[in-house]
Amino acid sequence: MTDLEELTSIEAIERFIEDHTFSFLYVSREDCSVCHAILPKLRDLLTQFPRVSLGRIQAEAVGEIASIFLIFTAPTLLLFVEGKEFLREDRFVQFGELERKLNQIMNFVN
Repeated sequence: MTDLEELTSIEAIERFIEDHTFSFLYVSREDCSVCHAILPKLRDLLTQFPRVSLGRIQAEAVGEIASIFLIFTAPTLLLFVEGKEFLREDRFVQFGELERKLNQIMNFVN
């Protein structure tokens, strides 16, 4: 499974995005059963993409995340490439389609 970094402030999130060429943010809520089900699948998928760093944000702990990143539901998955948002998925994620999009982005960037 891919390593997971817990991000507990907007400053930590911004630093995470700046420090990694490929930064994937996973925004979840503690009371969200879908969030708990998707995270292990996402971590497994990202093992195919070793250049992608994964950060997790608990929406309750970082309340301003919703307004800064325009997040309206959980889970929300955001991929940043060199600090720019390239991909956004939310709620019910189709992992086959997500894998295809990640491959496409990685091929484009390389």
